[in-house]
Amino acid sequence: MNQSLSEMTLEELWELFPIILSEPKTFWKDWYEEEKQRIIDLLIRNDLHIHHIGSTAINHIWAKPIIDILIEIPYNTSMLDIKEKLVNNGYICMSEEKDRKSFNKGYTPTGFAEKVFHLHLRYYKDNNELYFRDYMNDNPILAKEYEKLKIYLSQKYKHNRDAYTNAKSTFIEKYTQCAKVKYENRY
Repeated sequence: MNQSLSEMTLEELWELFPIILSEPKTFWKDWYEEEKQRIIDLLIRNDLHIHHIGSTAINHIWAKPIIDILIEIPYNTSMLDIKEKLVNNGYICMSEEKDRKSFNKGYTPTGFAEKVFHLHLRYYKDNNELYFRDYMNDNPILAKEYEKLKIYLSQKYKHNRDAYTNAKSTFIEKYTQCAKVKYENRY
């Protein structure tokens, strides 16, 4: 393939990187810890809050074998400085808003690398994913319902990542709100 990822259409990218779920792997937590340490070493800061989020952080459910990491930074920190360090060290900035940036690592012109990461850069307290993760881990029957939904949607939207993500949003939002009530100001 002579085409770079940046030259590919969204449809071509979705074809190359389909939604594939895997049974839970114990090494996902190890991959998170290794990447967390790389991020700490790279950014050389002690005021970051770094968390394992996403389905690989939920116990005993099938997930895309992609490690999602949330980095919360202080409000007085330049998001652009952090972005520059990440991009210069192998992360690709995939989306940017004023107070949010998303990065990927492990996407190659021939498909997924062995280890794939999605990094979510936010300011402190922009962390709904932590509430959802904890609620699922505290409610394994509900987590299994989430897993069933994900399996169904992964088959329906195998080559449409946006539709897959959007179709999960009602479930995620509902139980994130339940978690915020139950855990109040945990984070």
